[in-house]
Amino acid sequence: MVISFQNQKGGVGKTTLSVNVAHALVLSGFKVLVVDADPQGSVRDWTSVRDSRPPFQVVGMDRPTLHRDLPAMKEHYDHVIIDAPPRVSELARSAILASDIVVIPVQPSPYDVWAAKEIVALVQEATVYKEKIKPVFVINRKITNTAIGREVKEALQTYAVPVLEAQICQRVLFAESAAVGKSVFEVSPDSQAANEIELLKTEILQNYE
Repeated sequence: MVISFQNQKGGVGKTTLSVNVAHALVLSGFKVLVVDADPQGSVRDWTSVRDSRPPFQVVGMDRPTLHRDLPAMKEHYDHVIIDAPPRVSELARSAILASDIVVIPVQPSPYDVWAAKEIVALVQEATVYKEKIKPVFVINRKITNTAIGREVKEALQTYAVPVLEAQICQRVLFAESAAVGKSVFEVSPDSQAANEIELLKTEILQNYE
């Protein structure tokens, strides 16, 4: 399965979710490829600060032929994660066309809810060429013990896109682990952050079955 993390709004946590969900899949016994399709190269930066090889293969493919180039590579893997670029572009469209499921991270903010309109439109446009692309929202960086996550979920229901039950909270561990090029499973496998990512991974897999 090809899972892309996409949003045309920057700073929503696509790279954080990409590397952590990828490691969760590896820990479940899958062989995983992570495609860094963002010209900023955030996943490649993440690997460069590690003190050991990453638990999954990482390649940079920030080109608008991604949907044509990826099939030959993905045969060797159980799952592929695409860390997609921000902004509407041919590259973003190519990443969507390469995907089976498009996970759209949305922060609990009205600005993120409004901005989601662009990515939803892009996915709908892509389904003309590839009918079975499945988009889903995930609430990311939710502030714990507040009602705003629930309010954002209700606001997102105005789009014809499912909202996953799994929610990722704003936790310092995500930033601390990223700073040393590790996943939360490597730094603190029993943490709430790791548990949230595990629940997200499970729900993504269930959603595409």
